Amino acid sequence: MPHQRFAEVIGRLAATIESRRGGDASASYTAQLLCDLDRAAKKLGEEAVEAVIAAAQGDREGLTAESADLIYHWLVVLAAAGVSLDDVAARLEAREGTSGLAEKASRKV
Repeated sequence: MPHQRFAEVIGRLAATIESRRGGDASASYTAQLLCDLDRAAKKLGEEAVEAVIAAAQGDREGLTAESADLIYHWLVVLAAAGVSLDDVAARLEAREGTSGLAEKASRKV
């Protein structure tokens, strides 16, 4: 499996994030974000913009670092919103074999 390492790292990170739920917000940045979805979502957006800028500038190292930040914050937002990775996987599986253009056209506005 070519992306097994990535999947394993994501699984460990998601578990670590979940373990911070209800933790001491004065001692854990993740605990702070988990109890403030608005703040977590804003951080996700900030990291997405930084990843876009690095990509547009052709900054491979920057894109790598910002992608790691983006994925972390995405996982925190999912956890804070009560959306599991299995929920996301099910949505992705439902789209498999469908043209991206066809899938987008089928969405309700």
